[in-house]
Amino acid sequence: MKKLYFIGFILFIAFQTFAQTPPSVSKYDLKKKRLLIQACSMYLYNSNQGAIDVDSSVVLACKAYKLPVSLAYDEGYNDGAALIGKDLIDKGNIDSVKKLLNKSKEENRIKLLLQLGNFYLFKTGTKPEDLQNAFLSIKEAVDLSNKLKIKKWQHQSSLLLGKYYFQANNPVEGKKHFLQVINECRKANDKRDLADALDAYATLLSNLDPEKEKILEEAISIYASLALEEKRIENYMKITTLYFWTGRINEAKKRLYQNLIDLRKIGFTHEQFDETTISYIELNQYNIKSALYYALKSVKRMEAEKDYTLADVFYIRLGNVYNVIGYNEAALDLYKKSIQFGQKGLNSGHWYKSFLSAVGALSIKGKNKEALDYINSMTLNYPPTNTFDKMMLAYTKANCYAALKNYNLAEKNFKEIGLYAEKLIAPERVKEVIVCYQSTALFYANRHQAKKAQYYADKAVSLSKKYKTQTNTDNLQIALFLIDSLNGNYHSSIVHFQNYKKISDSIHDISKNKQIEELKIQYETKNKEQKIALLNDQSKLQKSELQKSKLLNNLAIGSLVLLLITISLLYNRYRLKQRNHTKLELKEKEINQKNLNLRHLLDEKEWLLKEIHHRVKNNLQTVISLLNSQSAYLDNDMALSAIKNSQHRIHSMSLIHQKLYNSENIATINMPNYIRELVEYLKDSFSLAQRIRFEIKVTPLELDVAQAVPLGLILNEAITNSIKYAFPNNRTGMIYITLDGLAENRYLLTISDNGIGAETDFTEAKANSFGMSLIKGLSDDLEGKFTMENNNGTILKIEFLQEFPINQKRQMI
Repeated sequence: MKKLYFIGFILFIAFQTFAQTPPSVSKYDLKKKRLLIQACSMYLYNSNQGAIDVDSSVVLACKAYKLPVSLAYDEGYNDGAALIGKDLIDKGNIDSVKKLLNKSKEENRIKLLLQLGNFYLFKTGTKPEDLQNAFLSIKEAVDLSNKLKIKKWQHQSSLLLGKYYFQANNPVEGKKHFLQVINECRKANDKRDLADALDAYATLLSNLDPEKEKILEEAISIYASLALEEKRIENYMKITTLYFWTGRINEAKKRLYQNLIDLRKIGFTHEQFDETTISYIELNQYNIKSALYYALKSVKRMEAEKDYTLADVFYIRLGNVYNVIGYNEAALDLYKKSIQFGQKGLNSGHWYKSFLSAVGALSIKGKNKEALDYINSMTLNYPPTNTFDKMMLAYTKANCYAALKNYNLAEKNFKEIGLYAEKLIAPERVKEVIVCYQSTALFYANRHQAKKAQYYADKAVSLSKKYKTQTNTDNLQIALFLIDSLNGNYHSSIVHFQNYKKISDSIHDISKNKQIEELKIQYETKNKEQKIALLNDQSKLQKSELQKSKLLNNLAIGSLVLLLITISLLYNRYRLKQRNHTKLELKEKEINQKNLNLRHLLDEKEWLLKEIHHRVKNNLQTVISLLNSQSAYLDNDMALSAIKNSQHRIHSMSLIHQKLYNSENIATINMPNYIRELVEYLKDSFSLAQRIRFEIKVTPLELDVAQAVPLGLILNEAITNSIKYAFPNNRTGMIYITLDGLAENRYLLTISDNGIGAETDFTEAKANSFGMSLIKGLSDDLEGKFTMENNNGTILKIEFLQEFPINQKRQMI
């Protein structure tokens, strides 16, 4: 139950009396100090995902805020008044405590026995002899309180005995003692002792125990009726934690927001544990603005109070938000800060996560070789000390090797992940285990090993259902898409691909918001700088006020003289301005007349261009009609097909001139509208109905007619070929058309289908076919790069550079 690697560290700090508590803590009374210990220890235990035990978390919290560990456990008998032996217990001077015990009697002896029982029971890294010493002290306290028949000490000693049995892995006996106290308190209507007993009992129950929530709710209700707000909030936090680990994330988030309000009402300023938890939840739900807001709040609160004891905790959370919104450099700096504070200060268990997150930030930037070098240098001096860190290290290395296409080492690390993951399946760590399984599934899917990929995908989905954890990630969906594609389940694969696109587009939208967030951060920084500058200016103004008052009398006389001179100058200036104004009015009329003449010429030019486009369109339609008439006299299939193909090609050109004629912009073609109209025409021409469907994704783009015409002919040829040859025997299928921007003024047109595919290793005859020659020739006209491949269907790609029409070039000049 205890983590051995904490023993040496904790034994040193557990027995200290801290001479000076931070100012932010010293203002609190005893109740709020206990609440601080509970809030901090709960966060440390939860954020470490069970890597440290509850008692170690309490000791770390007390160390962070220089509070005695006994405060976390002595609530039942320490009300802030003088308590026998407390100073000796806090110093760890047990020999002196035993001497004092020999001299103590009745209630003082019970108090001292309870303190000793707590000391031995909640020592980090408890040994069997510690448990035995705890039992002897607690049992003597039980016997003495029963002999004296004092209900308070009977209840306190019985509760501590119940805690002992839970610690000794005998929950059945422990439950018996708790229920005995609870039933006695109910009969006596002792609300305070009942609430304390319910609180102590529920705390030891598993989060998966259905009784835990009910017991905590009853404790909350009683504490609220007794106006014990700190205890009510503490138990409210425990239910929030329960909701978090049982998959009720939205309920947990709602309670966290409410808890912030409650903490402010009682003047409890250490809200950063709630804030950073809210940031974690909001980040996982892609609510980036809220995640950034609360991550910044927690860091600012820490920096304002200069309390860097747990700095690694808050820097890593802010770094994670920056990483998601694309501020990888800023995230990397924060992770390095977290590592520095974690290594030289209080080891809260987070700095190793920061180290792995820093590696991840380097990998995202494509610096995988540098990331692996960083891993090797760090792990040489700081090897992972627990199974969880070992799994996450293997996960990080596996992804780096996969990115470098070193598949053997990648697979080796993915296999290691599986070995560690089996030992870590628990509510506190299942999310990371699921992420690791998803990445492993994606790795094998990319390697075309469908069976292995399916195995790990099934494990991820199964764990998600069991622990009610959200797993609908882009990694899982793209893995399932690849698996179904490899297995020939195309309908299912399309569904998974659509899910992947939704998630991917959501993340893409988030990345767009980073500019807004950046402006927001810049604005806040600038605003603060302006306020500081304003305060400095006000200070300088106050100092100069005295000097200015002395000069006022002298300036008054001089001002009268200057006023007379100024009036005469202004009158002279006014007369000069009047003359200039008259000249300017004449010039303005002349310019306006010239502008009017130019406007008439421009309108006439645009009308002539539109008329030309109209005539060209009509002529092309006439050619189409003539070809249609000619086809009536032909019975040769090849000739008819050639005429039909020619009609389609002419129509693609005609459509361009038609759009130029109908559009207000006579210089360029709106490509999204043009492509969609061309596709609709071809669908109607071939009477496809729903047999072949189209997916069109076109970046908003305006092209000059010189580029739009060859691009339209290429689209016509490629789509016609797909319709005719990709889906024989009336097969159904999809044709995908995308036009994406690659860089400034450089675009990629892709026409693909999921049909039977075409030969890319052409014979000379096929390569010289008219359609293919036309596409190649038109690509050359565009000065574009043409490629064709066969990957689950035919894929044609034309990469070209946008050329500006004449009027745009003039504007740029």
